[in-house]
Amino acid sequence: MRYALLLAPSANRVYADAAARLTRAELAAFGEAVLDGRLAEIEETEIAGVGYVTFTGELSGQDLAYLANLSAGYALFELADGPLLRPVRLRPLACFDDDLITIPKYAGKTNEQFTKLLLNVTLLASGSARSMVGTRLTVLDPLCGRGTTLNQALMYGYHAIGIEVNGKDVDAYAAFLRTWLRRKRLKHSTDLHPVRRDRRLVARCFEAAVGDRRAGEQQRVTVYHADTTRARDFLRAGCADVVVADAPYGVAHGSRTPDSGLSRRPLDLLRSAVPVWAQLLRPGGAAGIAWNTHVAGRDELAKILLDAGLTVVDTPAYRGFGHWVDQAVNRDILVARKP
Repeated sequence: MRYALLLAPSANRVYADAAARLTRAELAAFGEAVLDGRLAEIEETEIAGVGYVTFTGELSGQDLAYLANLSAGYALFELADGPLLRPVRLRPLACFDDDLITIPKYAGKTNEQFTKLLLNVTLLASGSARSMVGTRLTVLDPLCGRGTTLNQALMYGYHAIGIEVNGKDVDAYAAFLRTWLRRKRLKHSTDLHPVRRDRRLVARCFEAAVGDRRAGEQQRVTVYHADTTRARDFLRAGCADVVVADAPYGVAHGSRTPDSGLSRRPLDLLRSAVPVWAQLLRPGGAAGIAWNTHVAGRDELAKILLDAGLTVVDTPAYRGFGHWVDQAVNRDILVARKP
């Protein structure tokens, strides 16, 4: 059977131009990880003047449950005889209304479709790939900003943990989530409290629990206002199934390291932070990092991951995620797995 995937529109015109190519790589990653290599002939096709990503494969109901979560997927069709398109029903993971992700608007926010793409390909490289649908996994974003990744994890039905050094971003996320949960009239509780170890303040912590705890349906999101390189002061080893991070691009945003203060070289941060993040991963977990190739080479970042005891995923699909963002930023993804 041949299928045609219609891509969702994107408010970001630059990202929209790259969406079809990125979707081809994402489909290949799904094919490698959970579809036993049964997808073939993945290509861009125009039908009646509209662009689609087409592919062949025999898809089961479980296969469709995975592909329903493609980051740019809007609608899927079977290509019937002649030019006819037969709609295929998709049921994406969507535990909440999508305005949980689309409402927040602020300077420097990562594109929502790219956030979902980064989470997907990291999950697919992990030992939890086949259980990404229907299992309550834990996602850690150690550079969470105002929480786009955390909200996507909540949409998937997962627990979410974030770390952010900017206290204003933590407060903004806490204020947004509290307001959103209240307006949606969802059963929840929230708390903001200090975290101390040996009578020493190591972090501020915002926690939200959503759902009915007695029914076993509760999700938790926890955000720490702290230095990500000190995460072991307040998080236990092996607490996350995947780590997903959008590293500073070294242009408008800096990163703080314990030794050198503010730096615009993301490698300075990653050399200090990746060994800590590796400890927070469970065996079989995966770390996915997005970064600006203009300020750090792929081999340099790969060496940092290897030195932390992780194995870089380097299949053809995972070589296909590089894309232009603006004159100063060409973004790519590198994913590594913990043995």
